[in-house]
Amino acid sequence: MGSRTFLIGGGWDRAEVYEPFLREVRGERRIGCLILDEGDGEAQFERYAAALRKAGPACVPVPLPVPLGGRFDPEAALDGIDGLLVCGGLTPAYQEALAECLERLPALLAGRGMPYAGFSAGAAVAARRAVVGGWLVDGVPVCPEETGEDLAEVEVRAGLGLVPFAVDVHAAQWGTLARLVAAVGRREVPYGVAVDENTLLTVGDGEALVSGAGRVHVVRPAADGGVAVRAYGAGEGFGLE
Repeated sequence: MGSRTFLIGGGWDRAEVYEPFLREVRGERRIGCLILDEGDGEAQFERYAAALRKAGPACVPVPLPVPLGGRFDPEAALDGIDGLLVCGGLTPAYQEALAECLERLPALLAGRGMPYAGFSAGAAVAARRAVVGGWLVDGVPVCPEETGEDLAEVEVRAGLGLVPFAVDVHAAQWGTLARLVAAVGRREVPYGVAVDENTLLTVGDGEALVSGAGRVHVVRPAADGGVAVRAYGAGEGFGLE
């Protein structure tokens, strides 16, 4: 669907995880930064802007704030924008902000050949079936409570459908791989990837390629009713189903 999709698992240490995304951007390289504004939106924008400028000095970051509880209007917001970065924060709130444009936004991106990058929450909502948070499955813990994104039970919601698999983030750092394993094991998502911080998964042309400092853990259903997990490091990749 249009240009490649770039999924960043969080972290702030490596600006180079933005470089493949920026290379994909055409035109004036104006990068719209969709940020859920929980009161510190301007400060959060400056963090992303600094990382983007370090990765590509010629790019022009543009803030696209959405207030908590608000809705994103892609047609108006993306006028004059060459690439979209959906930033991090409270993942369920990002999904709610995008809920009214889950079909319109991907169609707009495809029509304009505009690449999409998702950082943390932005990576999670890129999926067709998005794991938005939670730390319990039927009341049993599967990951640390502080990673639950203000949700108790693990929750899967409709996402943008830019990638065919579910996405979880901060995998090694937050212990969220187990949450994704639970979602795949319950067949709530077809399969999934858990991305470490400072790690990029580039998706396009029927394949996904890993780069950066960490790993991407692919979780697939197994024939015996369980799941199979395989980790991929920088320079490795896998085909899409």
